[in-house]
Amino acid sequence: MKLVLNGRGGKVGRVLAPGLEAAGHELVELEAADAMVDFTAPDVVEANVGAALERGIPCVIGTSSFDHARLDALARDRGIACFHAPNFALGAVLMMRFAREAAAHMPRAAIVELHDETKKDAPSGTARATADLVGGDPAIYSVRLPGLVAHQEVLFGGDGQLLTIRHDTFSREAFVPGVLLALERLGALPPGLTVGLDALL
Repeated sequence: MKLVLNGRGGKVGRVLAPGLEAAGHELVELEAADAMVDFTAPDVVEANVGAALERGIPCVIGTSSFDHARLDALARDRGIACFHAPNFALGAVLMMRFAREAAAHMPRAAIVELHDETKKDAPSGTARATADLVGGDPAIYSVRLPGLVAHQEVLFGGDGQLLTIRHDTFSREAFVPGVLLALERLGALPPGLTVGLDALL
């Protein structure tokens, strides 16, 4: 597939570009693309996706903190599929799934998410998505320190016990399989914005 990769020079993009090429995809400019992958920043992602949709190009979005409703409406209006995941690491998706199951039995929860100090949004998109799945408005604690990549634990407290569900991303290579899965399924998605790798597993 011919892909435009926005954010190619960023932390994820520098790992994702060779991963996409190793999987047989060709990186091209927007005018020649079959699909767009965006790992940029909240202040530019909507313009990037809008430009792709204007050309009829479906999108896989890894950037967080954008207006989901606005991009969903734009994609539906154009009849084009877009996909966004707050986290493309398959282990992180399983962590969220297990947390949702645990919340049915242990509803008192808190979320601790840790990222590199350069991460712009706090709480992270993964933490917000986990809070939505768990329900009950759990407290979210955000830590930003050098040396971290992406780490999250969901703590469930009960009388005399604590359940901890944790996922650690030590390298951004962990995101490549999830992006490849999203690209593989993109053509089968309905028009509009589909959110979460869980929808593809």
